[in-house]
Amino acid sequence: MWKYLIAIGIIVLDQWTKWLVVKYMEYGENITLIDGFLSLTSHRNRGAAFGILQGQMIFFYIITIFVIGAVIYYMRQYKHSRFVSVTLALILGGAIGNFIDRALRGEVVDFVNTFIFSYDFPIFNVADASLVVGVILIFIGTIFESKQAKGEN
Repeated sequence: MWKYLIAIGIIVLDQWTKWLVVKYMEYGENITLIDGFLSLTSHRNRGAAFGILQGQMIFFYIITIFVIGAVIYYMRQYKHSRFVSVTLALILGGAIGNFIDRALRGEVVDFVNTFIFSYDFPIFNVADASLVVGVILIFIGTIFESKQAKGEN
């Protein structure tokens, strides 16, 4: 049950931060937090990561429902692994957070704008960060699992 609480926490944080941006910032408004590194920028995205596939909402609905179903299935399959449960909870919370935006607004609210080594990274939100961290953790877990399996053979 705790893994679903993690996902719910991410959804709540994601939707609350997006609500704050929509309510208190004008579209396109930028608030610098750390000069040259981090700012809040009110932005909307009708596509996927990096703005690809703009306006393909039906496609996103189908993919997201599939992802949510697959994640819940794997959460049940790997219920004894805390690592896998946490990573899947991150992915589940992020997928649902952005799904809510697409279903209710027809677009995803993005607002975290970072500059990494002078590269203006695409603007993102809590759900996006949760998805990326979850996927990275699964990738890392897969590498370690693969190395352990090779060491045992």
